[in-house]
Amino acid sequence: MDINVRKRSQVQVVQLKGQLRLGEAVDDLQRTINESMAEGDARFVVNLSEVPMIDSSGIGVLVRFLASAKKRGGSVKLVNPSNFAQKTLRLVGVLNLFEVYEDDDQAVASFN
Repeated sequence: MDINVRKRSQVQVVQLKGQLRLGEAVDDLQRTINESMAEGDARFVVNLSEVPMIDSSGIGVLVRFLASAKKRGGSVKLVNPSNFAQKTLRLVGVLNLFEVYEDDDQAVASFN
């Protein structure tokens, strides 16, 4: 799992590449999120366009991430989840918790 974080207009844009599943990928994402939140960030865009597979652990970290961001007055918005990721999120019943956008620009702009 590659995780690339960049800041745009007071929003952390998290680009994920690879499978988001139990183990190192979920642990790395959790650590990255915790570090950003410790620095005061609460507005996140997570680009899932290059995540071909997500399991229950990956979904769990995204939902916990959303809850933590909302407690801090922010949110987590998803960008372009792959068909598999979208179907999995819908099947588990959490897709409706997230705002979903087609690209990073739209998601970042939605915070303003």
